[in-house]
Amino acid sequence: MSKGFCCIGLFNPKTPENVGSVLRAAGCYGVNTVFYTGVRYDRAKEFVTDTKKVHQKIPLIGIEDLKQVIPLGCTPVAIELVKGARPLPEYTHPERAFYIFGPEDGTLDKSVRAWCTDVVYIPTVGCMNLAATVNVVLYDRLAKTLRLE
Repeated sequence: MSKGFCCIGLFNPKTPENVGSVLRAAGCYGVNTVFYTGVRYDRAKEFVTDTKKVHQKIPLIGIEDLKQVIPLGCTPVAIELVKGARPLPEYTHPERAFYIFGPEDGTLDKSVRAWCTDVVYIPTVGCMNLAATVNVVLYDRLAKTLRLE
């Protein structure tokens, strides 16, 4: 799909449905790897919404700390609805990105946002679910990449 390289980091995702839907988006938009932290996903291993079996093509790796696995040369980008974040429509995606998403029922810790180079939000009324947020960010990356070609 895209030029460049991108990975996704999920900070303590809430459900296997969230992760399955993120994997489906990852497959659609050419994501290289999906990392996740926390134990909630580990409690339910079924890829309920990964209908295309993307987990067989894209690594899904459980880890302790997302900061420890930032892919070489990637810019860590927190996607979070917080004061001071940049609106997605105005954002220029890095060629090599590591997008970090918080849980659907919470926010990214300040400690995670602190090591991210950029913090970006999607201007909406209220918040979206995790999979919808991932889809919008990855589509925005695609659309802006195609415009530059």
